[in-house]
Amino acid sequence: MFTGIIRAVGEVAGRERREAALRLTIARVPFLEGLRDGDSVSLAGVCTTVVGLRGETFEVDVVEATLERTTIGSWRVGDPVNLEPALCAGDPLGGHMVQGHVDGVGTVAAARWEGESGVLEIELPAGLERVTVSQGSFAVDGVSLTVNRLTGTIARFAIIPYTWTHTTLGRLASGARVNLEADLIGKHVARALRPHVAPVDS
Repeated sequence: MFTGIIRAVGEVAGRERREAALRLTIARVPFLEGLRDGDSVSLAGVCTTVVGLRGETFEVDVVEATLERTTIGSWRVGDPVNLEPALCAGDPLGGHMVQGHVDGVGTVAAARWEGESGVLEIELPAGLERVTVSQGSFAVDGVSLTVNRLTGTIARFAIIPYTWTHTTLGRLASGARVNLEADLIGKHVARALRPHVAPVDS
């Protein structure tokens, strides 16, 4: 479990394709000393497991199912990546409950600085708007955000200066692909109500 409060922006230092997985090496990790093999770390919103510590880096394996539903398959050496270690009992819940289970990949429709804040507009993948509400919680590349406005399948987010500069969000441009995780509670409510809601005619 995570909170969506990014601890650092790391860097992809290596990628090695293996028979059933992609092994990634991640560098520039200020909390590296606290990690152990088997620990969970969120990489741009994707829950991964540390499989090796090598000097100033750690390694994770990413299986095909994860590559198919996240942006990880397109990452290259040198790419920045939002990092968050797993939540410990008693830690402050500064963001919201984030599982690191990506619901889909969205596309940035707009990314700009506007007045005193950053603005992101993201085209949601089909169906994700059904569990997304205005003023609700949402994770974009692992960052805990609040939906400022939802218009059809476009979700708009207002980003405070600290988050804009201390995560990868301020580096996004129109057309970029991002990992998305909708609010955990909303997804469970939608699933529970599904048998009782009449289907919408197409």
